[in-house]
Amino acid sequence: MNIALIAHDSKKELMVQFCIAYCGILSKHTLCATGTTGKMVGEATGLRIQRYLSGSQGGGEQIAARISCNEIDILLFFRDPISAKPSEPKDRDLLRLCDVHNIPIATNIATAEALIHALERGDLDWREIVNPS
Repeated sequence: MNIALIAHDSKKELMVQFCIAYCGILSKHTLCATGTTGKMVGEATGLRIQRYLSGSQGGGEQIAARISCNEIDILLFFRDPISAKPSEPKDRDLLRLCDVHNIPIATNIATAEALIHALERGDLDWREIVNPS
């Protein structure tokens, strides 16, 4: 599966720790990320990650384009719900795209762990349910 990683600045270290903890599962999938998040996760885990621009330079929009083209299967987007961000309208657009294209999204570590365990069990073959052959 194609998994995208995005983390607000205050959540980047949490994303790194999450990816360290689940490196064995993540290594079996294709990963992409916004620039700084991808750099930090890649350096900490050794995982191969396709890096896009940083979020402030359009990396979120690059991932959104892949979602629109059905090239992303899961989005892990660790958001900071407390501090207001100038990117909030873009973040809402990204979440809306995930809803439009039925992309499972985790915006916090609890949901990310539920998704990663479902992925490991093989419970996320949702495209087969939505578009059976």
